Amino acid sequence: MTLEDLLALQTLDGLEPAKALRVIGTLVDHALDTRDLELNSRVLHWAAKLEPRLTDDTERVLLDYYWANAWANVDADARQDRTQAWVWDQEPAQRQLLLLRRALTRPTFPKVPDLLQCQILTNLGNQLSYLGRFIEAREFWSRALDAMPDFWMARFNRGFGLITYARHLYDMGHRAVLALAAHTDMVNAVSSLDAHAEYGDVRLRAEFVAYAQSIAARVDLEAVSAEYNPDGFSLGEDAREQGYRKWCLQECLFLNPLNDAGPNSIAARDVMQLPTFCTLADERPVVLGLFNQLKQEFVSARWMYYEGVTSEGLHFSDRDVALYNTLDYPALGLAAEKVKLAFRMSYSLFDKIAFFLNHYMKLGIAETQVSFRHVWRDKKTKLLRPAFADTENLAFRALYWLSRDFYDEDIKDSMEPEARACHDLRNHLEHKYLKLHLMALPEPETTPSPFDLFKDDLAHSLTVADLERRSLRMLKLARAALIYLLLGMHTEEERRRAASGSDGLAATMPIHMADDLYKQRLG
Repeated sequence: MTLEDLLALQTLDGLEPAKALRVIGTLVDHALDTRDLELNSRVLHWAAKLEPRLTDDTERVLLDYYWANAWANVDADARQDRTQAWVWDQEPAQRQLLLLRRALTRPTFPKVPDLLQCQILTNLGNQLSYLGRFIEAREFWSRALDAMPDFWMARFNRGFGLITYARHLYDMGHRAVLALAAHTDMVNAVSSLDAHAEYGDVRLRAEFVAYAQSIAARVDLEAVSAEYNPDGFSLGEDAREQGYRKWCLQECLFLNPLNDAGPNSIAARDVMQLPTFCTLADERPVVLGLFNQLKQEFVSARWMYYEGVTSEGLHFSDRDVALYNTLDYPALGLAAEKVKLAFRMSYSLFDKIAFFLNHYMKLGIAETQVSFRHVWRDKKTKLLRPAFADTENLAFRALYWLSRDFYDEDIKDSMEPEARACHDLRNHLEHKYLKLHLMALPEPETTPSPFDLFKDDLAHSLTVADLERRSLRMLKLARAALIYLLLGMHTEEERRRAASGSDGLAATMPIHMADDLYKQRLG
């Protein structure tokens, strides 16, 4: 069929699913090129009707991708209005996140062509970054580049995410290093584009070059590069500490923006602190102690996770502890409990971040009613609170959208496929009964089977591998959330200073760092 034939179609009902899928893919691209929103609306309708007809999981991945692109066309049109772009609730953004994540988690995703995988990963990173979640977006761009190092769309967008990150930092040294890394990615993206035009729209080349030039015009990149010695720092006094810090660097788990520039030894320290902030003369700076708790709990959860997944042999505390063998490959012992604790501590940080926001933004929510999922909206009107609504605080918007990845019984609109599973896991860890298994148990038979004496209907069962994977993901989310909190606070402080017209005339008071003696054992 010619393009004219496809444009004349009014329904896809008579077409085979595979052919209908190709039609949707072609017309989505045409709608983008021509900015034909009427055609795009038709494609969105067709995608919804085609979904239940597909039986092949690989075709479902492709439909998710095309469908997300159709919503991206809607999104691109809305962004032409700058005020609309800053609205916090955006249906096109929500739809794209849902579809791209669904494609990513389908069982056949690893089997689809590398190019399609990279396109899905890159688009997901782009969407997260647009919403302010540039820290998490970097992982998806990097995954695309691991699969195809010359996939220049991912490389440029990673650079764009880094420069967005840099603009929100309040440490000028960190800002300069991230600008250098962003410029490097953008320049390399142009080189890859010239060699592999088939990976995208080559008309973007001029835009890529302009962005790289704008960074070079604002930052003395040669001076930054000459002074930056990323691998000239110690990773610790012994092999155990060095192994831990190397692992944290590789997993990008230090509270340090330089870790997002690479796994270099300079980043192996949790250096991020609160930005400069103002309080009234009679107001106590209690956020200092509160942030201490958030940061300490995160780094402690990180260490417990590491100990749990790297421990070898029987710990002496488990020796002579009489436990039953339940005959379903139970995973018992201190190492497993450390990973459980890491998950619980990481998950609990999000409500504590909401507690921080409630105080700092003077939201007036009763302390017993504060939660990460509910802090953003007025309980009665269901609208975003005035302190957040339509503000150009990208980092706080990132926190808002991150909160929507958590399952809540009262809201049920999570955009994260595993949100319910993580919610149930936390609920069982805190209040019920989780049973860990060394390996996956056989799937239950569909036909009635004899009574199984050892089948545990009371437990929430999970393999060690799944617990470790979810715990690591929760740690990474907690790290991102803590950094967004600091960056959002910095933006808010700048807004407050501009609104007050103080011009820095307020009295200043330096805050000293706590000595390590306060971190030793109690007593």
